[in-house]
Formats: sequence, structure tokens, C-alpha cells
Amino acid sequence: MTSLAWSFMTSFLTYETNKSVVVKSWSVGIINRLVQLMIMSYFVGYVFLYERAYQEADTAIESSVITKVKGFGKLNNVVMDVADYIYPPQGEGVFSIITKIITTHNQFQGTCSEIGDSFNCSTNADCAKHLSSVQANGIITGVCNTSCGSCEIEGWCPAENDQVQIEPMAEFVNFTIYIKNSIRFPLFSVTRGNFNSTINNCTNNKLTDPFCPIFRVGDILTEVNQNVTTLANNGGEIGIVIEWRCNLDRDVDLCVPSYSFIKLNAPFENNISKGYNFRFAKYYKTADGTDFRSLHKAYAVRFDVMVTGTARKFSLIPTVINVIAALTSIGMGTVVCDLVLLNCLKGAEQYKKKKFEEVSEAQILASITPSPGSQMSVRQGHDSCCDSGAISLSVNY
Repeated sequence: MTSLAWSFMTSFLTYETNKSVVVKSWSVGIINRLVQLMIMSYFVGYVFLYERAYQEADTAIESSVITKVKGFGKLNNVVMDVADYIYPPQGEGVFSIITKIITTHNQFQGTCSEIGDSFNCSTNADCAKHLSSVQANGIITGVCNTSCGSCEIEGWCPAENDQVQIEPMAEFVNFTIYIKNSIRFPLFSVTRGNFNSTINNCTNNKLTDPFCPIFRVGDILTEVNQNVTTLANNGGEIGIVIEWRCNLDRDVDLCVPSYSFIKLNAPFENNISKGYNFRFAKYYKTADGTDFRSLHKAYAVRFDVMVTGTARKFSLIPTVINVIAALTSIGMGTVVCDLVLLNCLKGAEQYKKKKFEEVSEAQILASITPSPGSQMSVRQGHDSCCDSGAISLSVNY
């Protein structure tokens, strides 16, 4: 036990110091410089120039969006203007252009027959299975109206029939969308907008006018490869992405947005849920005060305006951190070369002997203590601490 403890103490109480070994080998030297070159190229080319790691980034963009649509169309032989086909009318970042409406007029509270083959019946037992159904247009009473062979509902009557064929408003592709977007990067207190005093009746074009904030609906649908006829009949969702990428080390006037469009309803194009639609009602009163309504099922193209952005500006802290990381990473060249020298070259054993050397305290004392009758002594002014400890090693092949 004592010997084990002593062995542990002698191995623990040791000191390691670096020893320089100069290896005169073309192949190892080339490997060393290539590894260093690749590391420096990565940091200079990718980290500093491409990623701009010397800058501080602000991604907490604050954004405000106001939209306005213009255009006229015809639906069910009625001329439609903005007040008729835009919902909601507030001009927010999410809005819908209605392309088709199925209207059920003069609905009163009461009981009536449900519409649809799934609610056909011959006895009350056929309707009992539909109790608490949310697919009906009202509350299923459990009674079968044998005169028309359909289950009875309680609610707004007559029940809506949304299977009627309506021609959609084809002119919506010529409508224009004006997007007014103002943003702020709070870290740098920079405020920008996507509009200026020079904008006058322009239309966005990626080649001729990429910064114009007025977009033609048909151009947006063409860019996302959307079938216009299918979209007008079933509705859908389109994303308008405004992206701000600002380098504040340059002139702030160069901080401008880029626009792109994406088809958001692609994951939902299946037999269960197609397109996009919603219902709304307009309410009235009869002369005796009874409430009635007109129910509208609207198929629409929904637009979601999404704003993203990043602003960057030079900062000393990330610059220093990445410079230190680059200088530290250059040491990887030494690791690679040591692996080659210790495992791949013919002179590996010779290199190991030169690189790794154990020196005990007894050996040090023996080397500096003269034997009896010896004239050896250590003279001041020629201390061994002035020796760099570097040795030269040639590798032969």
C-alpha cells in the first residue's frame, strides 16, 4: 500500500514543459502549411468576410405593416369594389381577397331539414346517430322529416347549401396590393421604411423596379406557380415575405428590403381540407322586430405579410473573440503533423525519442553535481535557462 501511494505521489507531483523539435522534412512541412492555410482561409473567407463575424447582429426587428388593395371585379353580375371583397377591412398584415361567395338569403331561427346526402333518413333512428354532430348547419333534433327524407335541425333556416356552382371573380388577378412597412432595429436605434417620396404609380418588378411596394396579384401567383382557376374556386394562402438585411457599416440608405412570395396552403391540399374559406353574416330585422340574416360563405385568397430582418454593425468584442479563435485554431496544424510523424513516417521512433523525454530530479542533480576529485563546476553567466531547448531533427526516407 505504501509503495502504491508513493508511486501515485511521484506520478502526480510531476511537471511537463514544452520541448521544441525542428523536423527538417519537406512532406511534413507542406502538410503543416496546408493545414494552416486552410484554417486561415476558413476564418478569413467564411467567418469574417461571409458571416461578418466582426459585427454585432440585431435580429429583434420591430415592424409595422399597413396594406391597401385596389381594383374592381364582377361577381354574380354585381360590380365588386374594395369594401365588398376585402376582409377584414382594416388593412392589416393579414387580409383576404374574396373570389367567390355562396349566399343563403333570409335565414330565420327555427327548424328545417338538413341538406346533404349524409343526413338522409327514413326513420328517427337514422338521425339519432347524428346527434351532437358538428358537421350539420344546426343542432340535430333526432327527428326525421319523412316528407323530404332528411334529418331535422334547429338553427338558422333554411339550411345552407354550399354545393351550388358559382363563377368566381376572374378580375382579382389584376388587383394591386400596396404594402407600407416600417421597421426599427432597437439595438442600433435605426428606423427604416420601404416607401419614399419618389414612389408614384409603380408596380414591383424584380428586374426593373425591385423596391416598389406595389404588387400585382397575378404576378405574385405566377411567381409561386399557383393555378389561378383552382385558387379562385377553392381559395388559398400566399405569404409575402419582406426581408431586411442591413450592413450599418455602410450608408444607412443602402438598408433596403427584398421581397419574395411563398405558397402557404401547399401542405393542406388534400381531400379533407382544400383551399381557404370562411363564413360571415349580415343581420336584419323585420317590421315586427324578428331577426333574420343573410349567410355568406366566402372563398378567398389570404395574404400573410411576414417581416424578417437582421442589422449588423462593427463591434470590437466579437472581432477580438474570433481573432483569438483563429489564432488558436492554427495550432491544429501541429496536431496533424504530430499524428503523421508519430504514426506514418519511417523515422517515427526517432521522433518519439526526441519529442518525449523523461527527466528525474536525481538525473538533474547528478548532471550538475561534480563527482569527487572532479574539476567540473557551474559558472555564473552561462545558465542553462538561457538555452531555448530546441533541437534539430532531420528525417530521412
